[in-house]
Amino acid sequence: MSGLTDSQLASFHKNGYLVIPDYLSSEETSSLITETNTLLTTFDLSTHPLTQFTTGDDEKDSKPHVGDDYFLTSGDKLRFFFEPDAFSTDPQTGTSTLTRPKEVAVNKIGHALHALSEPFEKVTLSDRNAAIARSLGFADPRVLQSMVICKQPGIGGAVPPHRDSEFLYTRPPSAVGWWIALQDAGPGNATLGMYKGSHRRADGAIKRRFVRKLNGEGVVCGTEFVENDGPGFPKDSEIEEQGDAEEVEVLDVKAGSLVLIHGNVLHKSEKNTGGKSRFAYTFHVIEGGEGWEYDERNWLQPPENGGFSKLYKQ
Repeated sequence: MSGLTDSQLASFHKNGYLVIPDYLSSEETSSLITETNTLLTTFDLSTHPLTQFTTGDDEKDSKPHVGDDYFLTSGDKLRFFFEPDAFSTDPQTGTSTLTRPKEVAVNKIGHALHALSEPFEKVTLSDRNAAIARSLGFADPRVLQSMVICKQPGIGGAVPPHRDSEFLYTRPPSAVGWWIALQDAGPGNATLGMYKGSHRRADGAIKRRFVRKLNGEGVVCGTEFVENDGPGFPKDSEIEEQGDAEEVEVLDVKAGSLVLIHGNVLHKSEKNTGGKSRFAYTFHVIEGGEGWEYDERNWLQPPENGGFSKLYKQ
């Protein structure tokens, strides 16, 4: 496998993202959709804590989803997180109940699909992805936070502008996202909006981190954003002190296509107000080599049985 071409690398470094059409074959894409639908159909709702997922950016959002054990211990498991808009709440009792079948109420399945599902493992821990990581300069790439984002019709929640290294911080930053469309993703159905070149601007540094919140006794009691006191850019970054305001490109991505996302590039997605779902499979790669440190307060911590998955076979 040859990895990225010189022109692809130049585009990635300039814009902070790169779209590679037809990265997965139709057979591979179908296998992941089939596996996703199987998982959505067969998980046990009777034992589920009905954990809802939002991004944690809205200070008025009082839901504890991003601080409960179901979320924080999901790094080596398959967990199902619901869309908040899939529930109704009794004003007298405060009890929430699903208003639609579970299969069309789930926000995402995560966060270890690449380790626990054979179809997802096959397309993740692959020679193709290892070759791309080599092209990007990774010495010892580690795979983490693999998940399917469902973007259910009518209720798939918006994701506000963010940078992936805020959530998977290493010193210095190193995260790169692999985002694969399992269904067509274009304007009108909550596709990606990319702030072109935002990773190269002086104000594109990682200024905050999403971490585990500790109480006075040092016990984890939720999550929070804190100010970043470490490096804001990856090693050898070329930063423009001045530059034009970021241009937002709303991507039109066909099923099977890959979008590589620089950890410092600002990106978002809108709420899915249409009548079709927008399944996408995404995972992240961080540098595990000497000279990089994965932050011990990151919300997602390495599994105890060997840490994050290695992408290189040797």
